[in-house]
Amino acid sequence: MVSLRALAPSLTRITIAGAVGAALHIGQGDPDLVDAKAVEFSRATLAQTDIEGEVIACEGPKDNAPAFMRREKVGTGKGLKVEFVVDPVDGTTAASKGIKDAISALACAPAGCFQVLPDDGYYFKIATNGQSVGKISLDMSVEEIVHTVAHEKGLPLGNFTVIMLERDRHSEILQTLRKMSVRIILIPDGDIAAAVATCIPGSGVDLLIGAGAGPEATIAATAVKCLGGAMLVKVWKDKKDDPKRLDRLKIEGVNVDRTYTEDQLAKGRELVFAASGVTKGELLDGVRFIPNGAIVNSVCTRLPSGTVEKSETTLNFKMHPVFKQFLI
Repeated sequence: MVSLRALAPSLTRITIAGAVGAALHIGQGDPDLVDAKAVEFSRATLAQTDIEGEVIACEGPKDNAPAFMRREKVGTGKGLKVEFVVDPVDGTTAASKGIKDAISALACAPAGCFQVLPDDGYYFKIATNGQSVGKISLDMSVEEIVHTVAHEKGLPLGNFTVIMLERDRHSEILQTLRKMSVRIILIPDGDIAAAVATCIPGSGVDLLIGAGAGPEATIAATAVKCLGGAMLVKVWKDKKDDPKRLDRLKIEGVNVDRTYTEDQLAKGRELVFAASGVTKGELLDGVRFIPNGAIVNSVCTRLPSGTVEKSETTLNFKMHPVFKQFLI
């Protein structure tokens, strides 16, 4: 039987397909079209992959956006039994506007390894590299978290960089960070790439903080765990929430008071994270179209080895078994 490790190149091809599909419609102002093409291309690539796969969660259904169906069967049915959490485009709005930080991403593991937080409201997340594992908690204030991570990394606050989604819900956190005089990168979308960047040496990003969606938390936690980092996630409770939201989450098996770690969201020691850039961002360059093809930048990391593979793929659409059927 082929190992999950040996499958890693095939999994990167899935995110490459999603990135190309999305990139065909960059800047056209239609988020649904971006999502639809990313799903279509990803699904076609999965159909040719020798796995017995199941997509247990996909970002998008909450907003009625095009997405994989929950528990959708994928693959040829002739290989390893695995499950996926997929975000065909993390940063759909960014891609539709032609701005930075959109990627196509997935997490893959043997069946039964993922804890997926429902796509119902938001979850507070922090992520950083392995130097702060066991040193931070969500019971700490924002100031305490920043001071602790900066201390563990040996950085003065003036050289410390926090990345976060630019959202109204983060206004108090942003005010706090600005009073601390840390460097701040505000991104329009894409907290998966932001979480991963905190664990990449030389990225210049030290801490992700803020509230985002649930499926992305599991995908990001998979990458962070593979990279030896720390990620903490908890239900974000907002006065503007639907009052029945917490009850719905409890029915889905979510402990609304618990802090979930990267180990709890992505269990076990056989994990793969793959991502490909749609538009240029902190983690990856965007898709560049060339005559009859495209150049796509990707990253793949996996356990148990902790290997990180960065790649640049040049595609020939006319000869490609997936793309040629869409690009006539």
